[in-house]
Amino acid sequence: MPSRFNRRTALQLLGAGTVLPLAARLAAGTPADDAPRRSAPKGAPNIIFIMTDDQAQDALGIYGNPILKTPNMDRIGREGIRFNRAFVTTSVCAPSRASYLTGLYAHSHGVTSNGEEPGWYQQMGLRHDQITYPMLLRRAGYHTAMVGKWHIKSMPTGFDHWAILQGQGSYFDPQFIVNGAPVRFRGHTDDVIGDQAMAYLQQRPTDRPFCLCYQFKAPHGPWEPDARFYDAFKDVQMPIPPGFGQPQPEGAPEAFSRTTQQVIPNMRDFFHKAERRPPQVDQNLPRPERDHAVLQAFLRNYYRVLLGVDENVGRVLDFLDQNGLAENTIVIYTSDNGMFLGEHGFYDKRMMLEPSIRVPMLVRWPARIHPGRVNDQDMVLNIDVAPTLLDMAGLTPPDWMQGRSWQKIALDQGNAGWRQDFLYEWFKYPAVHCARKHRGVRTQRWKLIHFWETPEEWALYDLHADPGEFHNVVDEPQHAELVAQLKQRITQLRAQTGDVDPPGDVPPRRETGKCPA
Repeated sequence: MPSRFNRRTALQLLGAGTVLPLAARLAAGTPADDAPRRSAPKGAPNIIFIMTDDQAQDALGIYGNPILKTPNMDRIGREGIRFNRAFVTTSVCAPSRASYLTGLYAHSHGVTSNGEEPGWYQQMGLRHDQITYPMLLRRAGYHTAMVGKWHIKSMPTGFDHWAILQGQGSYFDPQFIVNGAPVRFRGHTDDVIGDQAMAYLQQRPTDRPFCLCYQFKAPHGPWEPDARFYDAFKDVQMPIPPGFGQPQPEGAPEAFSRTTQQVIPNMRDFFHKAERRPPQVDQNLPRPERDHAVLQAFLRNYYRVLLGVDENVGRVLDFLDQNGLAENTIVIYTSDNGMFLGEHGFYDKRMMLEPSIRVPMLVRWPARIHPGRVNDQDMVLNIDVAPTLLDMAGLTPPDWMQGRSWQKIALDQGNAGWRQDFLYEWFKYPAVHCARKHRGVRTQRWKLIHFWETPEEWALYDLHADPGEFHNVVDEPQHAELVAQLKQRITQLRAQTGDVDPPGDVPPRRETGKCPA
């Protein structure tokens, strides 16, 4: 049976096979890999990488949310830079998390799914020989730690200390794996994660820079807030998002109507937990009223769990201030993917539509980044984070990383030659939510999506004229040349990033009975 600790007093975590307290083990520098450790570059910054799970870009106050107040998240952007065009290249947990770590597309690092179901497409985790930016920082003299939600089906490597949720994790009394040993903590998961971050920061070695990956469970379903947030938003009517309660527009790909990630009726089961306190949605309401009530309950609890994240972000920011660490500590705040909050009638993610692929990206580094900057132009990706952090740490990013460092953009030193488009890819079908396999290219104005298995479909959206992506104009004659150019661009981007399947190759569809025919 795993140990059981009170989350407010468990600051001496047990490592696998040792009874040394956390501070003693950290000082000992237990190897995380076999590479020799060098001295860190003089003046190298500390790094705190903060990640949530399924946070829509506009689910923060600083991105314009009129209801949700997130003062601590917002502080990172106000005191640094906010990227308004930040995206993921695969919108689901494990592939995107692996892309953040490696600087690679999913087809290159090999984690192309969450591995939730057995089958030919399943990937269990990162390869044992896959290099990540924490490994490279550690070899360069950094002390490295990972606390919170890992959600990759291979154990963390490249970290001197790690305390991760077991799998998806529960919202209360979570089971953790701490340096290989099972430990159960009492309390709300995101508070526990905050405690683990604070324990590490308080007891880390102080003779070298540190890199802390600080990763929350929220706002992933089933959205169970701590009791202190039960009354938040209870009298607030959430705005109805565009497309909610309406059929898919004429001309929309059939893949949109065949997915099972519609808010209604496929998410109601979540609320047997999330709505226990406050009361559950009345399932006897007439259908339109019930649909509206479920959406309201979903959004309220989605926001409530983010209030807990914001408090725990504030704990760490306050620690940096109180200990004279803020000036030379890089703090990045982002999410593993975006989230549909009822737009198009969807929840969840996966599809290459804006709510799914956009993420928050806030960066603070008082020593180098001027406060209050907003970048509306440059498209930055999850695959850029690894080379950027290495660059900011004074290291040369490996040339095999497919992302690019945006340090110069963050430091207001220009953006010459920055990307004007990027490749998106989704591999997992049939599977949970039945989002059909697709890839596409997004430019500054246009988005072309290709559902490449039978039945093959294309969709083209003008993001300037139609930011909600309701009008598929792929068949309009005036766009024929553009469509041909974008199709060619998908082929080029695939070739440039080593996606080696022959262009136009369409593997046979494999049915499991779980998804609509």
